[in-house]
Amino acid sequence: MKKRLLAALSCAVLAAASITGCSSKPAETAAAPAETTAAAETTAAAASSDTKIALITMDSIDQHWVTLNEGAQKAASELGVTVTFMSPNTKDDAQQIECVNNAVAGGYKAIIVAANGPDAISSALKEASSQGVKLVYVDSPANVDAEATFSTDNEAAGKTAGEEMIKALEAAGVTSGKIGIVNVNAATDSTVKREAGFRSAFEGKGYELMETQYGEGDAAKSQTIAENYITQGVVGIFGCNEGSTTGTGNAIKASGKSDIIGVGFDKSDAIMNLINDGFLLCTMAQNPDVMGEEGVKAAVAALNGESLGGKVTDTGVSVIKAESAGNVAAAGTAKASKEWKIALITMDSIDQHWVTLNEGAQKQAAEMGVTVTFMSPNTKDDAQQIECVNNAVAGNYEAIIVAANGPDAISSALKEASSRGVKLVYVDSPANVDAEATFSTDNEAAGKTAGEEMIKALEAAGITSGKIGIVNVNAATDSTVKREAGFRSAFEGKGYELMETQYGEGDAAKSQTIAENYITQGVVGIFGCNEGSTTGTGNAIKASGKSDIIGVGFDKSDAIMNLINDGYLLCTMAQNPDVMGIEGVKAAVAALEGESLGGKVQDTGVSVLKK
Repeated sequence: MKKRLLAALSCAVLAAASITGCSSKPAETAAAPAETTAAAETTAAAASSDTKIALITMDSIDQHWVTLNEGAQKAASELGVTVTFMSPNTKDDAQQIECVNNAVAGGYKAIIVAANGPDAISSALKEASSQGVKLVYVDSPANVDAEATFSTDNEAAGKTAGEEMIKALEAAGVTSGKIGIVNVNAATDSTVKREAGFRSAFEGKGYELMETQYGEGDAAKSQTIAENYITQGVVGIFGCNEGSTTGTGNAIKASGKSDIIGVGFDKSDAIMNLINDGFLLCTMAQNPDVMGEEGVKAAVAALNGESLGGKVTDTGVSVIKAESAGNVAAAGTAKASKEWKIALITMDSIDQHWVTLNEGAQKQAAEMGVTVTFMSPNTKDDAQQIECVNNAVAGNYEAIIVAANGPDAISSALKEASSRGVKLVYVDSPANVDAEATFSTDNEAAGKTAGEEMIKALEAAGITSGKIGIVNVNAATDSTVKREAGFRSAFEGKGYELMETQYGEGDAAKSQTIAENYITQGVVGIFGCNEGSTTGTGNAIKASGKSDIIGVGFDKSDAIMNLINDGYLLCTMAQNPDVMGIEGVKAAVAALEGESLGGKVQDTGVSVLKK
């Protein structure tokens, strides 16, 4: 395969490839907000059909980087640009610096890079930047400003790894003992943070965390380190990246001591085999393909003259355990042990957000061999949603994946379902009833981002005061209430007047009427809290003919993207409903097969979409 061939080549060979250069002049666009984000549609215009982008990761061998490159090549193909995978064969600062220098000398207009450490290649990156090369980080940044960063929240993921180890040890009756840690080196930002998170999970516990040992991400070196830990009587070992994890699992396998708990990071065939054979408990699986795709989109946006603001996007992580054990929420595509019946009940069945969520759920259901029935009401209505829950129970559905209209409205129905043994999983918006897991956007943080985007646009237009309208769904829906709270928080200490919120029940027509009323009161900006609210807001601004009103919204649909591209909305906060659907099904199956998910809440991410 061409991609794997590229992955196997050294940076020196790839840098010598003769690919013609191109201009980084921004594409001509209609008058509208000039900014965009890395999550722009893959149909967005590229800087030029022969735009040259270099992808430089820590090495070209680990499956993590190969998968990242595959995601990058996919986006490159869709956007019509050239992405050259010019990474060293091994983790080496000097070689990575050489790759950066080769990219600059080769006329590459942008570099997507996973830095070995925050400082090791900084001088080379600063020199590249000074020559006009756009920088985008994936996985692990350096201490040099870049257009955007796409990486895992490594500290949080490391803490999760520690918690998984503690749960397994305590379940085995082991409440003390030595824990070994195999890291890459003391400089790589991503793995240093993973270790810090892992160590934080053990605070106040009775275990002794030993001095970290470094194997440079090499599986053989890491195995030797792990074997040394085993001779010292450890009860658990943590591997901080793919090579460290593989080495740890191989050491436990060679020792024959099945009671040592091995936990790791990254996903590869070797790691999955060690997990399924019982030599590792689990691994924290990142989404390197997403990093690669979004990295290319960001590079192209920057080359088109867009300002991405250096924003950091968390690309997510999941815990992967043995595929034969029912697994946790992100158990890959392992088949379920039986054809479980799962109901998917969202707020309505019409908004594109819910349609996309259902598409993700159906995709995962097909892969896992279970039945997911989309049984949502036609409109947002508490009584109809309660009826859907009751119908699911009466129909002997074994799990319900639900986006609750509000935290309390359907709680009684959900409690009754739970009392009958039905497993509950929340997507998008939870209720006040315990569930196996929740997959949703950090709505308050996303709402604050929406507010900040509006403020930036207003201030850029010289508007530092004025009325701001807010169109929400209702006063009860947890997700949109939090969005509003975050949005309002962004305006604290600013000179704007946030008006009393008006509710349109997520209906585009009702929301348009509300927004039109705001416009008659002389607002300078309007925020729509969901898909219908945003569509109504954009349509109202369009109808008013007042192009100076800043409209900011939430969710993504064809209608919303058209309003953005036509200049009637500045931007929208795009969630990942397909991810919610996919992860919701995985969690439901895991719970039905006896896995304890602990009620964990997972942020499925959000991006700012502009023209």
